[in-house]
Amino acid sequence: MNYSEYSQYDGIGLSNLVQKKHIQAHELLEIAIRRSEEVNPQLNAIVISMHDQALSRAKQQHPGQFSGVPFLLKDLHQEYAGVATSYGSNSLKRNAYIATQHAEIVNRWEKTGLSIFGLTNSPEFGIKGITEPAAWGSCHNPWNLSHNSGGSSGGSAAAVAAGIVPFAGASDGGGSIRIPASYCGLFGLKPSRGRTPWGPNISEAMHGAAMQHVLTKSVRDSAAMLDATHGADTHALFKIQAPQGRYLDQIQHTVKPLKIAFCTQSPIGTKVSKDAINAIQHTAKLLESLGHTVVEAAPAIDGMALAKDFIRTWFSQCAYTVQQFKLQFGAKNQDFELDTLAIAALGARTSALDYIHNLNHWGQYTSQMNQFFNQYDLYLLPATASVAPKNGQVKTPRWQVPIIKGLLKIDQAHRLAQGHLIEQLIKTNLEWVPFTQLANITGLPAMSVPLYWNKAHMPLGSQFIAPFGREDLLLQLAAQLETAQPWMPQYRHIAV
Repeated sequence: MNYSEYSQYDGIGLSNLVQKKHIQAHELLEIAIRRSEEVNPQLNAIVISMHDQALSRAKQQHPGQFSGVPFLLKDLHQEYAGVATSYGSNSLKRNAYIATQHAEIVNRWEKTGLSIFGLTNSPEFGIKGITEPAAWGSCHNPWNLSHNSGGSSGGSAAAVAAGIVPFAGASDGGGSIRIPASYCGLFGLKPSRGRTPWGPNISEAMHGAAMQHVLTKSVRDSAAMLDATHGADTHALFKIQAPQGRYLDQIQHTVKPLKIAFCTQSPIGTKVSKDAINAIQHTAKLLESLGHTVVEAAPAIDGMALAKDFIRTWFSQCAYTVQQFKLQFGAKNQDFELDTLAIAALGARTSALDYIHNLNHWGQYTSQMNQFFNQYDLYLLPATASVAPKNGQVKTPRWQVPIIKGLLKIDQAHRLAQGHLIEQLIKTNLEWVPFTQLANITGLPAMSVPLYWNKAHMPLGSQFIAPFGREDLLLQLAAQLETAQPWMPQYRHIAV
């Protein structure tokens, strides 16, 4: 098999070839490694290699749904025992930290027979919607190398879109699956709160707002991977209700006609590009052609208030992470990026009362979404406010750098978010990606579906949010859309 043939298959397709003995697992892995050696110097998608471990494993018999299929982990909370991990940070990279045990999600992936051969690029601690860590450098978009792949699962998205692997590990705490899926023309599903495990190091991430899953080219691969990984582990705080049968079986059933609400306005009042509006209008027309009812409507949620609650929680979590890395690994301030230190400084000033207020608000937003879903089956909105930004386009302006450094030095960085400045801070941080945090805070399942490319052949995803626990409904609709408008033919325009 050559690369041209390899790239035509999804994960299930490749596994079928292995199981029918048309090709051996180590031969698939060698194709994937050769492809990575060809394109990764341009992409910077894979930052930690584990070729020896993967080749050794691939030469053994490992039955499973994805027997012999090449796979990549995200370099964030997806530890592989005996392999370095950095979380996108020099604080671990410089200490050459080696994981001592598999993350539970990795255990479940490996039981499917995958050949895991590396870890992908991620922003420091996954705190940004772009992948440009100081530890590893920018991850380039396979559709246009001058653009970024998005974040925080940007390395995984670039590797899948460039055809290195058919799918790769990802996670989503504020859009980190859906954002790079949108920017890289992939299918990206964020599961419901508690659907996939986080153990053994933690019980959940960001109070369940963050979830682990994969980025894929095909809908059926995403469904099959969720079949393999869903369910609580021993560290979980609660058990979510199990699905009614396998997701892979459920997508074979035709989805009933749905009533779908849509909105293209930014919840924080920032600019939404014409491309993003066109993407949703295109998707709405496609849905109507398939027999669904599409209505312009939005839930009665104060978008700026939700963004404030998300940012304060996000920043506070960052402060905790920085503190823990200093305690556990002896990291110093110079081991962290300036933006990370500023975010951590802001988060550290959040009082316990403010933090509890934020969490209590999450329940209010969930209630409002539940009421909204009494009228509508799904909520459609852009995954991102535009196509992917260029590398270096989303960063702290040079003139602000000495100001931030000065405020950090005198422990006054929290003044950057006082009074009306907090709203400007939110708009600056979320202007490219204002649409994804809603599903994280409410714990609802959401997906980005690649249905639109602009005239420059840059993709932009359409996001759907569903009621809690209804990944089945999202996957069924995605499968219908994939059949109605296959997105794989667009890959003839890929730049690498």
